[in-house]
Amino acid sequence: MTSTLKNIPNTMIAQLQQIVGQSFLFLDQDICKQYGHDETEDLNFPPQIVVKPQNTQQISEIVKLANHYHVPVTPIGGRTGLSGGALSIHGGIALSMELFNSILEIDEKNLQVITQPGVITQVLRDTLAQKGLFYPVDPSSQGSCFIGGNVAENSGGARAVKYGVTKDYILNLEVVLPTGEIIWTGANTLKNATGYNLTQLMVGSEGTLGIVTQIVLKLLPLPTHNVLMLVPFYQATQACEAVSAIFRAGITPSALEFMERDAITWTMKYVDGVNVPVGDNIQAHLLIEVDGNYPEILFQEAEKIMNVLENYEIDEILFADTEDQKNALWKLRRAVGEAVKSNSIYKEEDAVVPRYELPTLLKAVKDAGKKYGFHSVCYGHAGDGNLHINIIKGDMSDADWQTQVPKGIVEIFKETVRLKGTLSGEHGIGFVQKNYMPIAFSKVELSLMKAIKSVFDPNGILNPGKIFPDEN
Repeated sequence: MTSTLKNIPNTMIAQLQQIVGQSFLFLDQDICKQYGHDETEDLNFPPQIVVKPQNTQQISEIVKLANHYHVPVTPIGGRTGLSGGALSIHGGIALSMELFNSILEIDEKNLQVITQPGVITQVLRDTLAQKGLFYPVDPSSQGSCFIGGNVAENSGGARAVKYGVTKDYILNLEVVLPTGEIIWTGANTLKNATGYNLTQLMVGSEGTLGIVTQIVLKLLPLPTHNVLMLVPFYQATQACEAVSAIFRAGITPSALEFMERDAITWTMKYVDGVNVPVGDNIQAHLLIEVDGNYPEILFQEAEKIMNVLENYEIDEILFADTEDQKNALWKLRRAVGEAVKSNSIYKEEDAVVPRYELPTLLKAVKDAGKKYGFHSVCYGHAGDGNLHINIIKGDMSDADWQTQVPKGIVEIFKETVRLKGTLSGEHGIGFVQKNYMPIAFSKVELSLMKAIKSVFDPNGILNPGKIFPDEN
């Protein structure tokens, strides 16, 4: 997509310098290009200006100025997104949140933390763990993604199956509205039935309704033990079928991940120091974890899981006996996306269905690949019914890549919706998925969403070109 960039007058640039300081405003083309991409395919939309505000008041002044000049503002976090949510599609100002990188308060009495959005998710989790506290949300990019980006996308991760996603831990948000006002959306309480839930409206809004500057999260006590197993399946569909069966047996794992054969073999080539034997006829693996505070209960749960798995064609189960083995298996799983990307140009979809329908979704993906001539590598949070579908360009022609693959994606998404699922479980809609939104929503539903956007952002300056389909 190309867009006509609005010229930014020198008077505005001078005013921005006054707000943030000359050292925190960047016009250099190389820097703008650096901030013009995230992890979405090979897309790059450089902004015209990069600014790095240091406090909430500066952000308020920046967006007021942008409204005056009608210049787009794109909030940018760790740039690890996979749907193009942080791409400056229409140029303008890239508002980097990287200086908002402090954990402001850990309230051990109330099991809460107040953090700025530029804190890396793993840094937050590790800091809390040192105090025996647990923030469970653990996206695969946790070592580099920002907690603010997790709020914007309502991120999940491996342990969402037991503990929930980002929205389940957010109590309150400080937000700069697109018109410059600064508000708190809720209260630092576990219950709140006072008015509309503005907090949850902000979560998952992909930076289109406001810029989050403080986040209040509820926490849990840190679990002290876990059991982790890797289960090889001779049939990928059986691996998907086993997922629902484990839950029906009364077990809720803390993680239940699905990986096709290529996902593991490609990743072992990409990641040093991780080696898992993969039999010739193995098609897929499940990575299953149970956690808690009582080892004897965990071993009982693991035994129940093994009893369920006896009903399927599996190879020998690998139990991770040491922390090093556990870390190696998680390193393998978390590196799958990067490994796939290193192999080929690709498109990643993020469909989610009720978990019992996961085998049907997997079949639909493979059928679409056969019909339209593409190979796919699938993995994901099977316990949530969330399948990451990596469509590989490989030796496809550019013409087929541009014309045939979108047809396949449409069929996959239509089947997803037919199965009572939806287009994205945790990556968001952003730029690359927006034109598929009419598959999931009626005109009335999309009109309601657009109306909400217009109330918050009457001039349409905040992260334009995202979520909503292009007008024909």
